[in-house]
Formats: sequence, structure tokens, C-alpha cells
Amino acid sequence: MARPADRITRRDALRLGGATLSALALPGLLAGCGGAAAGGGSDILRLAQSADPQTLDPQKQGDMVSMNVLVNIFDTLTAATPQNTIGPGLALSWTALDPKTWRFRLRRGVAFHNGEPCGAEAVKFSIERLLDPETRSPIVELRFVEGATVVDPYTVDLHTSEPDPILPAKVSLFGGVILPPKLLAETPPEEFARAPVGTGPFVFESWRRAHEVRLRANTDHWNGPPGVGGLVFRPMPNAASSLAAMQSDELDIVTGLTPDAALQLDGYPGMRIESHPGIRTAYLSLDTEDGPLRHRKVRQALNHAVNVPLLIEAVLDGKARELPTMIPRESFGFDKAVEPYTRDVGTAKRLLADAGYPDGFATTITASNEDANVAEAISGLLAEAGVRAKVALLDPGTYSTRLTSANKRALGPIYLAASTGWTMDGQSLVQSNVRSDRRQSRWDSAEADALIDAQEQSVDPEEREEAFAALQRLLKKEAPFVFLYQLDNIYARNARPRWEPGVTGSLTMASAELEEA
Repeated sequence: MARPADRITRRDALRLGGATLSALALPGLLAGCGGAAAGGGSDILRLAQSADPQTLDPQKQGDMVSMNVLVNIFDTLTAATPQNTIGPGLALSWTALDPKTWRFRLRRGVAFHNGEPCGAEAVKFSIERLLDPETRSPIVELRFVEGATVVDPYTVDLHTSEPDPILPAKVSLFGGVILPPKLLAETPPEEFARAPVGTGPFVFESWRRAHEVRLRANTDHWNGPPGVGGLVFRPMPNAASSLAAMQSDELDIVTGLTPDAALQLDGYPGMRIESHPGIRTAYLSLDTEDGPLRHRKVRQALNHAVNVPLLIEAVLDGKARELPTMIPRESFGFDKAVEPYTRDVGTAKRLLADAGYPDGFATTITASNEDANVAEAISGLLAEAGVRAKVALLDPGTYSTRLTSANKRALGPIYLAASTGWTMDGQSLVQSNVRSDRRQSRWDSAEADALIDAQEQSVDPEEREEAFAALQRLLKKEAPFVFLYQLDNIYARNARPRWEPGVTGSLTMASAELEEA
């Protein structure tokens, strides 16, 4: 469908930064056809991800691709709800007994897929295995947890070294997986990682590395049987190839699409592109301790100059939502009273002049080459205000290494980043980026540090909300970042599946159903 003549196009925005729009050569790839439900029965849901799981031992991985498979085999203590809150999982309720003790009361009658009972002893074993240095777990969410105590067969206490108000949220995914202690006492870890046993809605069936993982429905699950007879996860790092497979009826859902790929593929017969609200939050990190970026008015000017609504419409095809600061709209602590910056080049120029830069200045934006289009477009928008920002692109591995290094200037004066706060709490987005002693913070503010402490150390929701509100007002005033948007989760699917994804993007598929042929 043609775009209205008065609507700025994605190509127009990319021209602002001198970028060119490359198109995928898809027509030939998408021309195939095949039999119904190729590679599985009519009740099997087939999904593509960008990669294969690293391992199927849930405590020895820390990436979303692996977790998307594992969250269907294993249950967690708590779980994200369709209302974007944290609700019951294996735990029916939880209470903070004191600032350093959380009590979880568990469901009765839950069994692992091998028949082993699941209760407080299994929770204690799982927490202690995760914390054991010999496990070498990359999962960091439970870094304050010191241990677990069994109160009775269905009650367990988790003890922390520091107050952790969002511990119940942290056990809703990576850190909250519960494993069978008896089986693991008898099974080598590498064997368990090849054939995992959980309590979840699907039972592990097979794994052919670099080809597929197969799961079958757990008809005895405590929450009832899932809506499909099984799942197949296939690794397809190339979006065009995975969509070609769907066109050939080898897949039902392709996950993890970028706006660029979705824009190129929209309208092909037999598939539809769907965009759902997500919480992956993008921003520019600014080195506030050096050069022009030391000046608050300069940082404010950058926020006025980057026209985020235009960026979303023209580069991301509308598949994102503007944010006023760092906290996603669905997260606990988001303050709707804080408005985004007005996007106005004239205001930006006046602020630059007031700060002593009437002719602008030169700088560099570093980004992963996966975000090249966004970085180039931002560079072009800044140029309109007189800020000459050269784009430096790195391969994803190099970018990640520099981002997580001890050198806070390893990515230059400005870098483009994005974070996902799957705990649904504002702390997840600010904990590493704001407090002055944290790994990725490039801002020294005693006021911000105190507000971070207030929301991290209190278990009182009202106190935490007040601290978050004050922090967001301060972030907007001081502008240590350029605040951008939260990205949608984008999927391609055929007509078979019925499934509503959540904002975290986790592929929990128990509620999915398939249309009858």
C-alpha cells in the first residue's frame, strides 16, 4: 500500500544521516510452497528464533533465545501475567518477613516430568545450585541471595545480604527455575543439559543441534494441558530464510524481527506481520564528565534535537513508543506525569549557544552495526542542530565486550544502547546505568545515587514509587542520556496460531492454540 504523499518516509530519515536503504532479495526466497504443517503434526506449533539454545541446563545459560525454550519445559517461582504484573507460578504467594527475608508458599501436588515431587526441598536445592560457584552460572539476578531455608514441605524462605524489593520479580524467569534434586543427584550435569526434566507445560522430546528442539505437551501440568500438542523451535539467524520457510509451510511463527525486516516483508501472501508493545528500551549514553557533554544545556539540546516521533515513524515504521526517560511504561515506577522532551531544533540551537557552542560541535556516536540505520538517522537529526556526530559501527561482539568492560569510555562520548527490563520493575533499567559507582554509569550525581538507594533498599511500594518519580524528574532535568523509545516485539505468522505475546517478549507458549485446517 502506498504511503500518503505528506508522510515522511523511512528513506527520507535515513538520508538525514547519509545512510542508504538496502532491500532484501526476497521474492525468489518466498516463492516456495509446501504441504500442510511440514515438519510436524497438525497440532504442533513451529517457531523460528535467531539462534540455537546455548544449553538446556537452565542455570548455565543467560540468554533469551535459550530461555525461550526452557521457560516451556520448566516452571518458575513467579510468572509475568497478561496484565504486565508479577503473579503466581510454582509459588502461590510471597511475603517480605523483613528487608532481607522473603517467604514463598508453594503449590501442592506439583510433580516433575519424571514423577519426582516438587516442593520446598526442590526450591532450596535449585537456589543453592544456582549460587554454587561450581555451577558457573551466568545468571546474576540473585546476586544478593545468600541461601534458602525450608520452613515446611511447601514453604521456603530466601535470605539476602542486602534488601532486594524486587526479588519476587527476579524469580519470574532466569533465576526462578526449579529443578529436580533427586534426578540431578543421579545424573551427570552434561546429561541433564541434553535431556532436561522440569515441571513445565511441555516435556522435552529431542534436540538436534543447529536444527531443532522438539517438545510435547505435558497433559498432567498443574495448570492444565497446553493449547497445542507440541512445540518445535528452529534456529534461523537469517530473517529472509526463516520467512521463506514459513512461506513453504515449514514454520508458523517467526520471532525477533527487526522493523527493517518487517517493513520489507509486509504484504507477502500467506503471512502477516504483527507488532506488539515491548519493553526493550533504547537510549543514547552520554559521557557527562568530558567535553561539551559536561554541560547540562548541551545534553538537553541533544534531547530536543533528536526528533524521536519522527525516528519511530520513518526508521522504525512506527513499531516503537516514545519514552520520557529510562523507565518503560509497563514497569513499576513509571511516572506518567513526566512528559517527553519537546522535539524542536530551534530550542536545541538556543541551548547550545547558551552553553557556549553557537556553531555546534563535533562528536562520535558508537553503535552495533545491527543498529546502523538508527544511528545514522540520529546523526542526521543532530546535524540539523549543528552537532556533527560521526557514526562509528562495531560488530556486535566487539560492541558487547566494550560495553561491559571496566572502561566507561570504551564506546566513546556517545553510544546507542538498549536494555530489556523483564522484571517489570524500573530498577532493571536504571540499576547499571545511573548510580555513579555502577558499571555503565557515566554521570556523578549524589541526588541520583540517593534516589537509587531509596528504591533499591525499601520493600515499601509507596516509598519506591516516590523515589522513582523523583528520579525521573531529575533524569529529565539533568539529561545524562538522550531518551529514545521502547521497541515493539515484531512477529511474522501464518493463519494457524492464536497467541498473544507479553511485553517481555518471552516465548511462553502454553496459552497458544492452533486453528483447525
